[in-house]
Amino acid sequence: MSATIPPGEAYRLVADNLQKVIHGKPEVVRLALTALFAEGHLLIEDVPGLGKTTLARCIARSIDASWNRIQFTPDLLPGDITGVMVYHQGNETFEFHPGGIFANVVVADEINRGTPKTQSALLEVMAERRVTVDSVTRAVPDPFLVIGTQNPIEMEGTYRLPEAQLDRFLMRIEIGYPDHDAEVRIVLGDTGRIGPDSLSPVIDVPALRNAIAAVRSVHVDPAISSYAVKLVAATREHTAVRYGASPRGSIALVRAARAFAATDGRAFTTPDDVKEVAMPVLVHRLILTPDAELSQRPPSSVVDEVLAATPAPTASIPAV
Repeated sequence: MSATIPPGEAYRLVADNLQKVIHGKPEVVRLALTALFAEGHLLIEDVPGLGKTTLARCIARSIDASWNRIQFTPDLLPGDITGVMVYHQGNETFEFHPGGIFANVVVADEINRGTPKTQSALLEVMAERRVTVDSVTRAVPDPFLVIGTQNPIEMEGTYRLPEAQLDRFLMRIEIGYPDHDAEVRIVLGDTGRIGPDSLSPVIDVPALRNAIAAVRSVHVDPAISSYAVKLVAATREHTAVRYGASPRGSIALVRAARAFAATDGRAFTTPDDVKEVAMPVLVHRLILTPDAELSQRPPSSVVDEVLAATPAPTASIPAV
C-alpha cells in the first residue's frame, strides 16, 4: 500500500475488494465509497437480509485502520458510545475509558434501535469529530466515518432518527434486491465462507488521507455550485415539502459531487456528478407536508421533480 494513491485508483482498489463480497451492486458500492472520500457519514437503509451490515463491515475491513461495530439496542447507554471517566481508588485518579466511537470507521448497526438519549451521543462527534465527556473534549481519529444501518419496516422497539441526526449523514442509500445471477453468487459465497472477514485491507490510513486531500482539490466551477444551491432551494419551495434541505444540504451536495468525480479519475466536476448524487444526498433531508405524507408520497419523487425542473449548466470549466 502506498501513501500517494490518487483518488480514482484508491476507489478502484477498495471497490474491487468490496465486490468480492457485494455482488451485482456496483452503483451502491460507488455511492458508499463516494461518502468515504467526501469525508461524510453514510446511512444504509433497507429491509432485512440485503447486506446492509455486510457492506458496512466490508468497507471497514478494506481499510487498514481501526474500526468498531456498535450494536444499537434500547439498553445501550451514551457512555458506551462516547466513553466514561472511571475512578481508580488505588491512586485516587480518574481515567478516561474511550467508547466505541473512537475508531476510524464506526459501524452503528441498527442505529434506530437506540433510545433518543443514546442517539444524541452521536450528534457532536458526527458534526465536529470530537467528543466531550465531563467537560473535556477529545478528538476522534482522522479520518473518521460513521456507517449507520437501519431497517425501515420493523418499527417495534425502534426510535425514529431525529432530523438533526439525519442531516449529519452525508448520504442515505438503499441496497435493493439482487438480480438472479448476483443472488446465486451470494449463495455460493456463503457456502464457501466468503464474507467480510475474508477481506484483507487494500488501503492504509496515510493513503486514504492523501486521497481525501486530493478530493478536496477537485475543481468545482461556480456554475456547478450555483446549480447545486438552486436544487436545494427548490426543495424548500416545493408544494409537497414542509421543510426542505438546509445549507448543510448544499454543502453536502457539492462535496459528494466532487468525490463522485474523483472516483471517476477526474479533477473537475460536471452537472451530471451533481445529478448522480442528488437523490442519496437530499432525500433524507426533506420533511413532507401532512397531505403528502397521508397520500404516502415518497420524498424521492420530490427530488426527481426538482431535478427535472431545474436547468443544469450547459458546460463546466475543468481545472486549469
